[in-house]
Amino acid sequence: MTKIPNRLIHEKSPYLLQHAYNPVNWFPWGEEAFQKAREEDKPIFLSIGYSTCHWCHVMERESFLNEELAHLLNQNFVAIKVDREERPDIDAIYMDACQILTGGGGWPLTIVMTPEKKPFFADTYIPLTRQYGKTGLIDILTQIKNIWISQREDVLKASEELTAFMKSIQKTPPPSEPDKEIIPVLFKELLNTFDSLHGGFGPAPKFPFPVNHLFLLRYWKAFHEPAALKMVTKTLQMIRIGGIYDHLSSGFHRYATDLAWHVPHFEKMIYDQALLLLTYAEAYHITQDPLFKNTTYDLYEFVLKEMTHPEGGFYTAIDADSDGEEGSYYLWTQKEIQKNLSEEEAVYLNEVFSIQQGGNYFDPSTGKKTKKNILFLEKPLHTLIEEKGWNKELVLKTINNALKKLFETRNQRNHPFLDTTILVSWNGLMIAALARASRILSVPGFQTTASHAADFILNNMKTPDGGLWHRFQANQADVPAIIDDYAFFIWGLIELYQATFKSSYLIEADQLMRYSLHHFWDKNNHGFYMNADFSESLPFRKKEFYDGAIPSGNSVAFLDLILLSRLLSDFFYQQKAKEMAKAFFHNLKTFPTAHLFFGIGLLHEFGPSAEAIIAGDLQSKTTQKIFEILNHEYCPQLLLLHAPTSVNEKTLPHLNFYHPIDGKPTLYLCQNYQCQPGINDIEKIKEKAKTL
Repeated sequence: MTKIPNRLIHEKSPYLLQHAYNPVNWFPWGEEAFQKAREEDKPIFLSIGYSTCHWCHVMERESFLNEELAHLLNQNFVAIKVDREERPDIDAIYMDACQILTGGGGWPLTIVMTPEKKPFFADTYIPLTRQYGKTGLIDILTQIKNIWISQREDVLKASEELTAFMKSIQKTPPPSEPDKEIIPVLFKELLNTFDSLHGGFGPAPKFPFPVNHLFLLRYWKAFHEPAALKMVTKTLQMIRIGGIYDHLSSGFHRYATDLAWHVPHFEKMIYDQALLLLTYAEAYHITQDPLFKNTTYDLYEFVLKEMTHPEGGFYTAIDADSDGEEGSYYLWTQKEIQKNLSEEEAVYLNEVFSIQQGGNYFDPSTGKKTKKNILFLEKPLHTLIEEKGWNKELVLKTINNALKKLFETRNQRNHPFLDTTILVSWNGLMIAALARASRILSVPGFQTTASHAADFILNNMKTPDGGLWHRFQANQADVPAIIDDYAFFIWGLIELYQATFKSSYLIEADQLMRYSLHHFWDKNNHGFYMNADFSESLPFRKKEFYDGAIPSGNSVAFLDLILLSRLLSDFFYQQKAKEMAKAFFHNLKTFPTAHLFFGIGLLHEFGPSAEAIIAGDLQSKTTQKIFEILNHEYCPQLLLLHAPTSVNEKTLPHLNFYHPIDGKPTLYLCQNYQCQPGINDIEKIKEKAKTL
């Protein structure tokens, strides 16, 4: 029997296409659906998810492929599917509704609302029939169908009140003057929630939260606080040996369901790889720990091989599921291990990676053992080798051979789905990470890959008026960009300029920031709206400022403004940054650990800060030596600029005043808005760099 597709068959989103053959008569988000709801006087059933979401797949199999449920939806509702990665602006608004109504949130996100887009019911995953202590979707929709008819006035009133409340909490508190004493408060909040045994913060489920660690590294530098560095190194060591890390091909899964990082939720998101790559690189910069260096390299190789478009640009995510089961691609029975390895290899692998005959992997939904194993270490390998008195060279060689064999075997399995969507925002994070890591590790490949990604976006995802599209899929750029796209990509361009000294990247960052200020800036209360002023009408314009697994668009834009003000000597950007600091400082004081990337911006704002301008031929060995000296020191508040000697290369006018002294490449150092005389003696430059 030939299946008939619904309207989603014409979409580009991989998530929407996954639902194109559901018996549910899905509509994409758009006026056609809302017009139908108004004309037929029906409520809207809105389902939001993404292509690599395990519980989204479960809900589809249980409910959206069920003929009874489909009939109930098609007869009594207008059903809309939204890809949260394609439309994060829609998702953000209705996630607020879910959190207000239920106290929690997640995906799949299930909303029922009026034809005017005003919600009155919200939940996340809902089983088809009653289980897990939850009422089934069929019963819920039947009740809502009846209430829509019999208690319409109450439903409409509730939706109006909820929408009004959602809008009210968007109001920015009165501005307050930022106080640098908030910085130690942020540190203490993290210290109070730190898991000293396993690393990380808070209870399970545990996310790596690389933003926390990026803040702590900068705090360690500014305040010489050893506890800040200890929290970072402990966490990075524990997640690297845990099951949250893929020990065969590298890459970090999204989060762990347990305290010890053993049992992951198996999605791999590009934003996690980006921010963790940056964190490991910076931690290596400080500690010179080879584990951190090797992890940075391995993450880069993984992303390059498995999550990079041939023409540049990074893919969104790798699914948690394969063959209809979460994590099956990554799990092993002991028999499978014995079958694929030599006896010696199996013995060592079982000991090192805690392999058990009954399995070490617990099903997250039931808590029961599955007879399958996830690869994780209880302790670092070198520690285990010392405790067991093993021959180090023999064990390392044996384990490496075993892992290679398992990788080859796993590669024959059905691979998890790869979402090949390219999002400007998450690409910006990876560009920033690779550009900075290239300076730390002196790896040209990192810089080249970052440049290819940036050039891909600039060549394929710019709008005719100088703005950005949000996503690229099936050879088409589409969907207007949100503030995250602009902020994250601008940050990437700023970091890329400091790795390549191609002024075009800094000029592009400047132009995109001016575009953002024109179309996203809140002229009354400051800060950036999520949507542009020309975007479609939603219940309200949301302004996001909380940092989570990834930083908020406003937090990164705040940092961008500070960096651009210093890199371009632009007082206008400095003023905008100060307005943002005042506007969001109340929120920072109220919820300190929800604004840690904003805290990174404040560390730049409060100082100490420095700009290093090197005047000289960029290809000169001496010029390169000066940059090498500066990059050798961990100084995240130091910004690098190059003042070229060739007239044709002088595209940044404010750098025209800097010239080589006596024909030698010269360092001009400006600290806390005061510039010092130029230095062209390498030994003196080395001494100066150590004071930064």
